This record gives sequence, C-alpha cells and structure tokens, in this order.
Amino acid sequence: MNEVIKAMEERRSVRKFKPDMPEKSDLDQIIEAGLYAANGRGKQAAIVVAVTDRKLRDKISGDNRKIGGWQEDFDPFYGAPVILIVLADKNWPTAVYDGSLVMGNLMLAAHSLGLGSIWIHRAREEFETDEYKELLRTLGIEGEWTGIGHCAIGYADGEIPAPAPRKENRVFYV
Repeated sequence: MNEVIKAMEERRSVRKFKPDMPEKSDLDQIIEAGLYAANGRGKQAAIVVAVTDRKLRDKISGDNRKIGGWQEDFDPFYGAPVILIVLADKNWPTAVYDGSLVMGNLMLAAHSLGLGSIWIHRAREEFETDEYKELLRTLGIEGEWTGIGHCAIGYADGEIPAPAPRKENRVFYV
C-alpha cells in the first residue's frame, strides 16, 4: 500500500501523551510539512506558532480549558509537551480551509515520525482576545489572525486506538 495512504488510514488522535519533548528536528519536519499544505491561490495565508515552553503551554491549556468549560484538573491537550497553533489571515477568504489543511498535514507528518497528535479546538476564541493578540505582537506577528486549531504533539503514552469502522453509504458516483 502507498505509504501516504497508509498513514492517512492509520493515524489516530492520541489522548494520553508522555512528557518527553520530541526532537527539534522532528518538530521542524512536521512544521515544514504543514506549511506545504494546499492553499487558496498559493497565498500561504496560514502560520504556525510552535509552543514548546512549558509555562506558556500550561497557560494556554488553562485558558483553553476555561473556554471549554471543563474542571480545573483537566488538560485539554492531554499532557502533550508541544502545541503547534495554526492561525490564518483573518481577511483571506479561504483562511479556515487553508489552515485546516495545514492541521491535517501536521498530524500526518507527526504520525509518520512516530509521534502522536490530536486537533484541539478553541484557538479562534483564544486569539480573539486582547491577551492573545498581544502575544502575537510580542512575537513580531502583525496583522489580523484567526485561530484554526491547536495540534498537540508528543509521544503516545499507550497504544494507538484502532480505527472505528467506516460508515457505509458515504460515497456517491455520478
């Protein structure tokens, strides 16, 4: 079977991560794969903010938890040590689509390198706040951005879940 298709069929969301930090070279490859995602008119309107600093990662986790309405002891990133935040140019008409393709590439690339991943939402809500807009400014990121998602990455702590059976009657040839 083709390796890309095999990775697409085998990749699953991981909901328990080891605390071990992935190698920077692996993260660089994952991010590069994300930036090669298809995008509207070749504008490349999505960016990635790689969060490896534990203190910032935990702050984002806490804010994400509050937005989601979970209990204080819940980590919406499931212990993943790395959060790759995908943002897209708020004024670009295909921003959400382009950023979503970046997220898909990030997860497939992580899987291909033996790392687990999961897409976590609520980046849009975070980056609508003045606090997160200021974070972007401190990083030298200018413009208006919409949060697409968080790609939590790390080493899976346990077995990768088996895929659910695919539902029938989802393809219609004309």
